Amino acid sequence: MPPKKGTVSDDEMEEIKKSLNYMSGELSTISKQQKLLLDMMGQIKELQKLNEEKDKKIALLESRVAELEQYTRMNDLIVSGLETKHRTYARAVVAEEGREPTEADIDSLEQQILNFFSGKGITINSKDIEACHPLPRKNNSGKPSIIIRFVNRKSKKELLRQAKKLRGTNVYINEHLTKKNADIARQARILRRQNKIQSTWTANCKVYIKLKGTPEEQKVVVIKELSELDKY
Repeated sequence: MPPKKGTVSDDEMEEIKKSLNYMSGELSTISKQQKLLLDMMGQIKELQKLNEEKDKKIALLESRVAELEQYTRMNDLIVSGLETKHRTYARAVVAEEGREPTEADIDSLEQQILNFFSGKGITINSKDIEACHPLPRKNNSGKPSIIIRFVNRKSKKELLRQAKKLRGTNVYINEHLTKKNADIARQARILRRQNKIQSTWTANCKVYIKLKGTPEEQKVVVIKELSELDKY
């Protein structure tokens, strides 16, 4: 007997049941996949958090290493632009010329620097110098920069105070900055040339800038990270 109009046949009912079972299975699979995705997203977030914490620790350690490296240079000054003779080179020239070396020929690097400064009215006591040597160069062209290490910070500051007497000589005295602080100082000088800040200088191996504006706005700021200059 055919089904009444508006009713569902057994075959159709069976098909509906099969469709529902299939959809139920698909939904179950999707639900499991969603749970798996949520678990994976939770793990990823946890890993990201751990990475962020690790990055912060690495940044902190790098900062401490940089501070320690800078601390070891606190008593150092760099002299650049000075023409000097190294004793090995001077002796080789004298031997080639077939003459006896003069006192000037065999002066140590330290003595040559002391003689130059004395000629410019700058007083340094050799007893205040712990070490003096040229810095390594990438090539042999140009005059080598020379590092002077003082026995104390007071002697270093005294030489810096007299550095203005070197104006016009093309010889310069600067603090021995780490690469990080040297990059900060270089960028600060660029900002000064661009007239974006009023002035910049270093003291005790720290980089300072003075802002432009009214007297109230002309603050002095210590720059510890290169990124801090981006806003200027």
